Amino acid sequence: MRAVAISEVSVDAAGEQLAGFLALPADTRALVLFAHGSGSSRFSPRNRQVAQRLNSAGIGTLLFDLLTADEHCIDEVTREYRFDIDLLARRLAAAVDWAAAGPATAPLALGLFGSSTGAAAALIAAARRPLQVKAVVSRGGRADLAGDELAHVSAATLLVVGGEDQQVIELNRAAAARMHCAPQLQIIPGASHLFEEPGTLDAVVDLAIDWFRRHLGHRRQED
Repeated sequence: MRAVAISEVSVDAAGEQLAGFLALPADTRALVLFAHGSGSSRFSPRNRQVAQRLNSAGIGTLLFDLLTADEHCIDEVTREYRFDIDLLARRLAAAVDWAAAGPATAPLALGLFGSSTGAAAALIAAARRPLQVKAVVSRGGRADLAGDELAHVSAATLLVVGGEDQQVIELNRAAAARMHCAPQLQIIPGASHLFEEPGTLDAVVDLAIDWFRRHLGHRRQED
Protein backbone atom coordinates (compact mmCIF):
# COMPACT_ATOMS: atom_id res chain seq x y z
CA MET A 1 0.00 0.00 0.00
CA ARG A 2 1.50 3.33 -1.07
CA ALA A 3 1.78 6.06 1.60
CA VAL A 4 -0.25 9.15 0.69
CA ALA A 5 -0.08 12.46 2.60
CA ILE A 6 -3.53 14.09 2.53
CA SER A 7 -4.15 17.64 3.73
CA GLU A 8 -6.90 20.24 3.59
CA VAL A 9 -5.70 23.34 1.76
CA SER A 10 -6.96 26.78 0.84
CA VAL A 11 -6.19 27.61 -2.77
CA ASP A 12 -5.64 31.31 -3.44
CA ALA A 13 -7.38 31.76 -6.78
CA ALA A 14 -7.35 35.36 -7.94
CA GLY A 15 -8.17 36.64 -4.46
CA GLU A 16 -10.76 33.99 -3.60
CA GLN A 17 -9.89 31.28 -1.09
CA LEU A 18 -11.09 27.92 -2.41
CA ALA A 19 -11.19 24.84 -0.16
CA GLY A 20 -9.49 21.70 -1.38
CA PHE A 21 -7.93 18.33 -0.61
CA LEU A 22 -4.29 17.85 -1.59
CA ALA A 23 -3.07 14.23 -1.76
CA LEU A 24 0.63 13.55 -2.39
CA PRO A 25 1.89 9.97 -2.62
CA ALA A 26 5.43 9.44 -1.38
CA ASP A 27 8.04 10.43 -3.97
CA THR A 28 5.43 11.49 -6.53
CA ARG A 29 6.62 13.52 -9.50
CA ALA A 30 3.19 14.61 -10.78
CA LEU A 31 0.12 16.51 -9.60
CA VAL A 32 -3.30 16.47 -11.27
CA LEU A 33 -5.76 19.30 -10.56
CA PHE A 34 -9.44 18.44 -10.91
CA ALA A 35 -12.00 20.69 -12.59
CA HIS A 36 -15.37 19.25 -11.66
CA GLY A 37 -18.52 19.49 -13.71
CA SER A 38 -21.76 21.43 -13.39
CA GLY A 39 -22.97 21.87 -9.83
CA SER A 40 -20.34 19.55 -8.35
CA SER A 41 -17.67 20.11 -5.67
CA ARG A 42 -14.55 18.63 -4.11
CA PHE A 43 -16.81 16.04 -2.50
CA SER A 44 -17.86 14.55 -5.86
CA PRO A 45 -17.90 10.73 -5.36
CA ARG A 46 -16.75 10.08 -8.93
CA ASN A 47 -13.85 12.49 -8.81
CA ARG A 48 -12.81 11.22 -5.38
CA GLN A 49 -12.85 7.69 -6.75
CA VAL A 50 -10.69 8.78 -9.67
CA ALA A 51 -8.34 10.69 -7.36
CA GLN A 52 -7.85 7.68 -5.08
CA ARG A 53 -6.94 5.50 -8.05
CA LEU A 54 -4.46 8.11 -9.27
CA ASN A 55 -2.95 8.28 -5.78
CA SER A 56 -2.58 4.49 -5.76
CA ALA A 57 -0.68 4.83 -9.03
CA GLY A 58 1.73 7.30 -7.46
CA ILE A 59 0.15 10.47 -8.90
CA GLY A 60 -0.71 13.43 -6.67
CA THR A 61 -4.14 15.07 -6.83
CA LEU A 62 -5.77 18.35 -5.90
CA LEU A 63 -9.55 18.27 -5.52
CA PHE A 64 -10.85 21.77 -4.87
CA ASP A 65 -13.98 23.86 -5.28
CA LEU A 66 -14.08 26.17 -8.26
CA LEU A 67 -16.77 28.24 -6.53
CA THR A 68 -16.83 29.87 -3.10
CA ALA A 69 -19.38 28.62 -0.56
CA ASP A 70 -21.63 31.62 -1.23
CA GLU A 71 -21.37 31.18 -5.00
CA HIS A 72 -22.19 27.48 -4.66
CA CYS A 73 -25.36 28.28 -2.68
CA ILE A 74 -26.45 30.80 -5.31
CA ASP A 75 -25.64 28.40 -8.13
CA GLU A 76 -27.76 25.66 -6.55
CA VAL A 77 -30.77 27.92 -7.16
CA THR A 78 -29.88 29.96 -10.25
CA ARG A 79 -27.26 27.73 -11.98
CA GLU A 80 -25.60 30.96 -13.08
CA TYR A 81 -22.03 30.03 -12.18
CA ARG A 82 -21.70 26.48 -13.44
CA PHE A 83 -21.80 27.62 -17.07
CA ASP A 84 -19.58 30.66 -16.53
CA ILE A 85 -16.69 28.92 -18.26
CA ASP A 86 -14.43 31.97 -18.23
CA LEU A 87 -14.79 32.35 -14.45
CA LEU A 88 -14.08 28.65 -13.89
CA ALA A 89 -11.06 28.80 -16.22
CA ARG A 90 -9.65 31.87 -14.44
CA ARG A 91 -10.01 30.11 -11.10
CA LEU A 92 -8.36 26.97 -12.43
CA ALA A 93 -5.48 28.90 -14.01
CA ALA A 94 -4.96 30.66 -10.67
CA ALA A 95 -4.90 27.26 -8.96
CA VAL A 96 -2.22 26.16 -11.43
CA ASP A 97 -0.20 29.23 -10.38
CA TRP A 98 -0.78 28.32 -6.71
CA ALA A 99 0.47 24.78 -7.26
CA ALA A 100 3.45 25.95 -9.31
CA ALA A 101 4.53 28.22 -6.43
CA GLY A 102 3.80 25.97 -3.45
CA PRO A 103 6.80 24.46 -1.64
CA ALA A 104 5.36 20.92 -1.72
CA THR A 105 3.98 21.12 -5.26
CA ALA A 106 6.32 23.39 -7.22
CA PRO A 107 8.65 20.54 -8.27
CA LEU A 108 5.80 18.48 -9.69
CA ALA A 109 4.69 18.16 -13.31
CA LEU A 110 1.12 19.46 -13.57
CA GLY A 111 -1.89 17.94 -15.33
CA LEU A 112 -5.61 18.70 -15.37
CA PHE A 113 -8.60 16.34 -15.18
CA GLY A 114 -11.89 17.94 -16.26
CA SER A 115 -15.46 16.67 -16.25
CA SER A 116 -18.49 18.10 -18.08
CA THR A 117 -18.19 21.92 -18.17
CA GLY A 118 -15.04 21.64 -16.07
CA ALA A 119 -13.31 20.08 -19.07
CA ALA A 120 -13.75 23.31 -21.02
CA ALA A 121 -12.27 25.24 -18.11
CA ALA A 122 -9.36 22.79 -18.01
CA LEU A 123 -8.61 23.26 -21.71
CA ILE A 124 -8.76 27.04 -21.42
CA ALA A 125 -6.49 26.98 -18.37
CA ALA A 126 -4.07 24.74 -20.27
CA ALA A 127 -4.07 27.19 -23.17
CA ARG A 128 -3.35 30.08 -20.79
CA ARG A 129 -0.66 28.22 -18.82
CA PRO A 130 1.24 26.33 -21.55
CA LEU A 131 4.51 26.21 -19.64
CA GLN A 132 2.95 24.70 -16.51
CA VAL A 133 0.22 22.34 -17.76
CA LYS A 134 1.66 19.32 -19.55
CA ALA A 135 -1.39 17.04 -19.90
CA VAL A 136 -5.19 17.20 -19.85
CA VAL A 137 -7.78 14.43 -19.54
CA SER A 138 -11.46 15.16 -20.16
CA ARG A 139 -14.18 12.78 -18.87
CA GLY A 140 -17.49 13.26 -20.66
CA GLY A 141 -16.42 16.84 -21.12
CA ARG A 142 -17.82 19.73 -23.11
CA ALA A 143 -14.55 20.51 -24.82
CA ASP A 144 -16.45 22.54 -27.41
CA LEU A 145 -17.22 25.20 -24.78
CA ALA A 146 -13.53 26.16 -24.75
CA GLY A 147 -14.19 27.94 -28.05
CA ASP A 148 -11.32 29.76 -29.72
CA GLU A 149 -8.94 28.78 -26.90
CA LEU A 150 -8.86 25.23 -28.31
CA ALA A 151 -6.39 26.26 -30.99
CA HIS A 152 -3.92 27.40 -28.30
CA VAL A 153 -3.81 24.20 -26.23
CA SER A 154 -0.35 22.64 -26.41
CA ALA A 155 -0.72 20.12 -23.56
CA ALA A 156 -1.15 16.43 -24.42
CA THR A 157 -4.93 16.02 -24.44
CA LEU A 158 -7.10 12.93 -24.02
CA LEU A 159 -10.85 13.23 -24.58
CA VAL A 160 -12.83 10.32 -23.10
CA VAL A 161 -16.53 10.02 -23.97
CA GLY A 162 -19.15 7.36 -23.34
CA GLY A 163 -20.24 5.37 -26.37
CA GLU A 164 -23.91 6.08 -25.61
CA ASP A 165 -23.31 9.83 -25.31
CA GLN A 166 -23.73 10.54 -29.01
CA GLN A 167 -24.18 14.31 -28.84
CA VAL A 168 -21.07 14.79 -26.70
CA ILE A 169 -19.08 12.48 -29.01
CA GLU A 170 -19.87 14.75 -31.94
CA LEU A 171 -19.12 17.89 -29.92
CA ASN A 172 -15.74 16.44 -28.91
CA ARG A 173 -14.94 15.47 -32.48
CA ALA A 174 -15.67 19.01 -33.59
CA ALA A 175 -13.54 20.40 -30.76
CA ALA A 176 -10.65 18.05 -31.56
CA ALA A 177 -10.69 19.26 -35.17
CA ARG A 178 -9.99 22.79 -33.92
CA MET A 179 -6.96 21.75 -31.84
CA HIS A 180 -3.36 21.66 -33.07
CA CYS A 181 -1.95 19.39 -30.33
CA ALA A 182 -3.24 16.17 -31.94
CA PRO A 183 -5.71 15.26 -29.15
CA GLN A 184 -6.74 11.65 -28.72
CA LEU A 185 -10.46 10.81 -28.59
CA GLN A 186 -11.27 7.61 -26.72
CA ILE A 187 -14.82 6.22 -26.68
CA ILE A 188 -15.87 3.83 -23.89
CA PRO A 189 -18.40 1.31 -25.30
CA GLY A 190 -21.69 1.07 -23.43
CA ALA A 191 -21.02 4.12 -21.25
CA SER A 192 -23.46 6.98 -20.81
CA HIS A 193 -22.58 10.59 -20.00
CA LEU A 194 -21.89 9.98 -16.29
CA PHE A 195 -20.14 6.61 -16.73
CA GLU A 196 -22.49 4.99 -14.22
CA GLU A 197 -22.48 1.58 -15.92
CA PRO A 198 -20.41 -1.15 -14.21
CA GLY A 199 -16.75 -0.95 -15.11
CA THR A 200 -17.01 2.15 -17.30
CA LEU A 201 -15.55 4.63 -14.81
CA ASP A 202 -12.73 2.17 -14.09
CA ALA A 203 -12.00 2.13 -17.82
CA VAL A 204 -11.74 5.94 -17.78
CA VAL A 205 -9.36 5.85 -14.83
CA ASP A 206 -7.15 3.23 -16.47
CA LEU A 207 -6.83 5.50 -19.51
CA ALA A 208 -6.17 8.57 -17.34
CA ILE A 209 -3.45 6.83 -15.32
CA ASP A 210 -1.70 5.71 -18.49
CA TRP A 211 -1.99 9.18 -20.02
CA PHE A 212 -0.65 11.03 -17.00
CA ARG A 213 2.15 8.52 -16.50
CA ARG A 214 3.27 8.97 -20.08
CA HIS A 215 3.12 12.74 -20.08
CA LEU A 216 3.81 13.70 -16.46
CA GLY A 217 5.91 10.84 -15.15
CA HIS A 218 5.36 8.97 -11.88
CA ARG A 219 7.31 7.37 -9.07
CA ARG A 220 7.16 3.76 -10.23
CA GLN A 221 4.76 1.14 -11.51
CA GLU A 222 1.89 0.11 -9.26
CA ASP A 223 2.77 -2.58 -6.75
